[in-house]
Amino acid sequence: MIRCAVFDCDGTLVDSGGTIHRALGLAFAEHGLELPPRQQAQRVIGLSLVEAMAELAPTQDADLHGRMAQTYKDAFVTLRGQQQVEEPLYDGILPLLDALEERGWLLAVATGKSDRGLKHCLTAHGLHARFLSLQTADRHPSKPHPSMTLQALADCGAAPEHSVVIGDTGWDMRMAKAAGAHAIGVLWGYHDETELRDAGADTIAARPSDVFDQAERLVKTPA
Repeated sequence: MIRCAVFDCDGTLVDSGGTIHRALGLAFAEHGLELPPRQQAQRVIGLSLVEAMAELAPTQDADLHGRMAQTYKDAFVTLRGQQQVEEPLYDGILPLLDALEERGWLLAVATGKSDRGLKHCLTAHGLHARFLSLQTADRHPSKPHPSMTLQALADCGAAPEHSVVIGDTGWDMRMAKAAGAHAIGVLWGYHDETELRDAGADTIAARPSDVFDQAERLVKTPA
């Protein structure tokens, strides 16, 4: 039996909220708009960019949302060039990945980041090669559509019922359920426990070590 653990990135593997908010601020200012406070703005983290802009600036037209998304990408590249991008791994993530791999889990990522952004992030932490499948917003509909999860599972050869999606937002939980996979919500990211449970989380992890125990319990290996 092949078991697959599909991770969200922002808010699950890395704490990128501060940098995302700075890039959003630059994008909104470029278009003469006021960015909502960080606590409100970070709630869209995990959505693809156009959908995130539509959530944060709902009275604006769809064409503007697309232009704002591109401005955000440009702002992020500028911040990276100025070495102002901060995406530290959450404490406990490396031991979690080690533990899952030691138990034979295959690892994947499903994220609202771009291919380029995800590669930069994972490479900076020496993690790029550890994930068998990397699915991003460049090639899929926004979460909670199940497309990213289904492709990750196909790449790994894993059935949904033998897989878990690990994420910090309701978008991740709904994506998991739509794909037929188990959903583990984590509390160190950007949505709270109530939102995660309402979105269908099978279980809630307060720390990365909890994820390992919960994944092993949700998808048991044959005796």
